[in-house]
Amino acid sequence: MLQDYFPILLFLFVGLLVGVAPLVLGFGIGKVLGTVRPDSAKLSPYECGFEAFEDARMQFDVRYYLVAILFILFDLEVAFLVPWAVVLKELGMFGFVSMMIFLAILVVGFVYEWMKGALEWE
Repeated sequence: MLQDYFPILLFLFVGLLVGVAPLVLGFGIGKVLGTVRPDSAKLSPYECGFEAFEDARMQFDVRYYLVAILFILFDLEVAFLVPWAVVLKELGMFGFVSMMIFLAILVVGFVYEWMKGALEWE
């Protein structure tokens, strides 16, 4: 009975090894091969080589998140369209009509967002 769980235990072991080993190796090799001499210049925050312009906790406009959600929505649409296109011949007319209904609902949502001005960035 215990041998039935061996693949699961092996999967967990390899997963932990892949996650923890690079951290341990990086920390250990860094201590052995390199010297650690922190100073104020090394520990100071910077952005592309110069001091940050603003606070890191500044608020983003809600439109930024809206555009991100819209991207995810239409990216998922493509994720549904590709497998559907591959098996379209096996699905027949029922599969075609089902996808057209799905696309129609997405188009209605897209037009609604467009009319509300969600896609305008000003």
